[in-house]
Amino acid sequence: MSRIPVALREAVVTDAGFLAELWHDSVRRGDISEQVADLEVIIKTAADSAEQRVLVVEYGGERAGAVFLRMTTVTPLNLEPALQVLHPHVLPAFRRRGLGRALMEAALLFAEERGIAHITTGAQPMSRDGNRFLARLAMGQHAVLRMAPTHVVRAKLNAQAPSLQRAQDRRPQRVLAVRRALSSRGAAPARR
Repeated sequence: MSRIPVALREAVVTDAGFLAELWHDSVRRGDISEQVADLEVIIKTAADSAEQRVLVVEYGGERAGAVFLRMTTVTPLNLEPALQVLHPHVLPAFRRRGLGRALMEAALLFAEERGIAHITTGAQPMSRDGNRFLARLAMGQHAVLRMAPTHVVRAKLNAQAPSLQRAQDRRPQRVLAVRRALSSRGAAPARR
């Protein structure tokens, strides 16, 4: 019985096209050439950094998945070191062969070598398999990351502005009504 070899390696610039296809849901929207150019910059930056790695996993000599590792802090307010395991992904044709485990093992080794006590990662909300995989590795929810285009948030805020403004306009009337009620009872309201 022969075993198909699994190999992990650092990404090189020629992997940028593969990574653009693998991470198509995560890279910026636009032309594929722009996405490849972005990933070439990311690969070069990671290669020159002690705090970042882009790893590619191969199965039988074929590229099958990848992960981006980045040292950071737990949050901008919690300065304890953490390793972000970003976009661990294995192509569907190569799943259930231990490749996701190999990517997470590499992330764990990267963190342990640097004395990092926490690993953070994420999965798409609708990725049942991805979320189950991470849960089996004892990775629980810490936060829910929400995102929307700025123009959509602006439109929602503007739509809510009239009702907020009406509530603010009523506030002085309520204060006057309370003062009148208190003065009719003979109690003087405290002034600031």
